[in-house]
Amino acid sequence: MDYIGHRVKRLPDTPHKIAIGIAAGAFVTFSPLFGLHVFLAWGLARLVRGNALAAVLGTFVGNPITFPFIATTSYQFGVKILGLREKRTAWTSVRDSFFDAFGTVWQNTKALFGATPSSWDGFVDFMQNVFLPYLVGGILPGLLTGAVLYFVTKPLIATYQKRRRAKVKERIARKRATQKPPED
Repeated sequence: MDYIGHRVKRLPDTPHKIAIGIAAGAFVTFSPLFGLHVFLAWGLARLVRGNALAAVLGTFVGNPITFPFIATTSYQFGVKILGLREKRTAWTSVRDSFFDAFGTVWQNTKALFGATPSSWDGFVDFMQNVFLPYLVGGILPGLLTGAVLYFVTKPLIATYQKRRRAKVKERIARKRATQKPPED
């Protein structure tokens, strides 16, 4: 995590663009589109004129430690917004439904090459009862997390960049002072 912080601070862009990029990356992690977060963050950052590399780094908000909380929060908000009824606890429902949906896709892919009939009922159920609530419910916490990160990281990056420029100027001034003037 220290490395990511170091990379963000050293990005060659304005603090506003870097902070917008980080916010875009964090926002995208609240979507159920696993495996696409980096590409979505990159595209969203370009769309809002943020730093795309900072957006990619911002997707690290979603990691194995935070994903259970992100998934649970997003799913529960979505269930409430859409007026659905939870069948099980939120995390169990999300986790099991993703496994079931991918199992259905795998079975139907195998059915393309065999004699067994395919059935998409489980996948349709997953899309309606888990994916859609997760997608809709992730908007509000994603926006909130992105906004908080924007307002926290912008002044930190600005301060770091200002301090770094001052050190570089100081180093150049010291180097010039130690050099001998050319003799004619």
